Amino acid sequence: MSERKNISGGSPYEPKLGYSRAVAQGDWCFVAGTTGADPETKTFPESALDQARNTFATIKKALDEAGFGFEHTVRANYIITDPAYMEEIIPALSEIFGEIRPAATMVVAGLVNPAMKIEIELTLFKG
Repeated sequence: MSERKNISGGSPYEPKLGYSRAVAQGDWCFVAGTTGADPETKTFPESALDQARNTFATIKKALDEAGFGFEHTVRANYIITDPAYMEEIIPALSEIFGEIRPAATMVVAGLVNPAMKIEIELTLFKG
């Protein structure tokens, strides 16, 4: 059996809440719901598009450590806090997934911090 690798994103909430930014095992990688804080300042930009791009930057760092790339994505779940954000985040989604086209779901729901506008969760498979 292949070894499980827990990837930390460095969030202080990971040990408190008992989760990892990503978990890789064998040909699979699962990325936890990731929000759009600026990777440097840890603040949330006003723009949903900027938050989406920050989210992908955070996810990319975890994928690099896990040995995966966005091209391995088979499933994407998007949570946005306002239906209007769907149109705003299209450029970020198409930049990453335009050619990959994973199975995807988008849900409108509240997030734990009112500054958060988007959360993205991915499932990846290398097989």
